[in-house]
Amino acid sequence: MTATTIGVGSFARTPGKVKPLRVAIAGLGAIGKVVAERIVHSIPDCRLVAASARDVARARSFLDGLGCDAPILPLRDLPEVADLVVEAMPASAFDELADATLARGRILMVISVGALVSRPHLFEAARQYGARIVAPTGALIGLDAVQAAAEGTIESVRMITRKPPNGLKGAPYLAERDISLDGLSEPLKVFEGNARDAVRGFPANVNVVAALSLAGIGPEKTMIEIWADPAADRNRHRIVVESDSASFSMEIQNIPTQENPKTGRITALSVVAAIRKYGNPVQVGT
Repeated sequence: MTATTIGVGSFARTPGKVKPLRVAIAGLGAIGKVVAERIVHSIPDCRLVAASARDVARARSFLDGLGCDAPILPLRDLPEVADLVVEAMPASAFDELADATLARGRILMVISVGALVSRPHLFEAARQYGARIVAPTGALIGLDAVQAAAEGTIESVRMITRKPPNGLKGAPYLAERDISLDGLSEPLKVFEGNARDAVRGFPANVNVVAALSLAGIGPEKTMIEIWADPAADRNRHRIVVESDSASFSMEIQNIPTQENPKTGRITALSVVAAIRKYGNPVQVGT
């Protein structure tokens, strides 16, 4: 039986002796390092079997410091040795990793959820090869409620994102329109539109709205405002949902990582929580 999973990842277990989940990590940056450390030291029934990184020497030194002898391999080789491959790398290498992982029938855990919006063929590839795509909740909140509401009828989903200006710098949308965030003294709304256009214009900034759209009513109907706020010291996301089963609003304020202000600290922990569920006999949440 094949499946494509969007939202909090869950993994089926077979009765009897448990085999360790073999995990490979593509990218050892702000997210990958945290995930690697937790796998090596605190997730039972899970083993880090390989990683991939642009700076091989630096990656080797990091893994050695964890007491982990997992090899540093090219991206295409990760699914050859792993059951689950965590994508935690620059978007430029996404296609190579996704194609190789799905063709091998493995689980692909996606951090760059926005990449899925423009690559619907990957869902069919997962079905064809018996693979799975898992998108952890990441820096968002309430995807389980949105998924439940989507079993009925959702009238609208709207998201308002506020980030420090440094967390949005370099976005293609800003560069194309010559929008400068330097010296802002008050909040500036830099985008309003649907999730598909937001992901295209801010590929490194709004993976959250991509996940929200895939859990709910799709990228064309999911709307978002993006604000650069000089007074903000956290990445803030507010979601408002209207449906025939419930009306609800949610807000989360994520503390940015020091290594990459575009990424909230909770994102890596969400990946860890999704992997940890593999070995848990009890699962809480949709």
